[in-house]
Amino acid sequence: MAAGLSFPVSATGFWRRRIVDPVIALLRQGITPEKIALSLALGMTLGIAPMIGSTTLLCVIAAFVLRLNPAAIQIVNYLMSPLQLALLIPFIRAGEWVFRVEQSRITLDRVRQLIQVSLWHAVTTLWTATVHAMAVWFCLGVLVLFPLYWLLLGSVRSLARIRGVSK
Repeated sequence: MAAGLSFPVSATGFWRRRIVDPVIALLRQGITPEKIALSLALGMTLGIAPMIGSTTLLCVIAAFVLRLNPAAIQIVNYLMSPLQLALLIPFIRAGEWVFRVEQSRITLDRVRQLIQVSLWHAVTTLWTATVHAMAVWFCLGVLVLFPLYWLLLGSVRSLARIRGVSK
């Protein structure tokens, strides 16, 4: 069996509908396991960027520049939304620590309130915290992207073999 995460052949429900079946469909369309794995890894990495509302654009740009499947990268980006929200404050706190700035009183509830008042007001109010959080995310993302790609590549290749889709 190839190295990586394994997709259960009998997966049911959410994971089968949202991950396994779309990956099989992409393989049957002739998209290589390498392109699929890169789309998934980038979708996961870009999908947790601590800049609410930017991940869709980041994924569109990555898909265009690297000639990846835009649907695959966006599906994974969408699935990462809960994790993006869960990691937002930890990324901000890490940015404050790295850049040695005073810890802010930012909470997810406060971010939500700022966005409800005005998106522009939220952007200007959270600008410094967001830049610091993005710097931390970028550094960690570079470290995580390549191992994640290799794990996913092994999984996609295994799925292709199990399902009899050769490429």
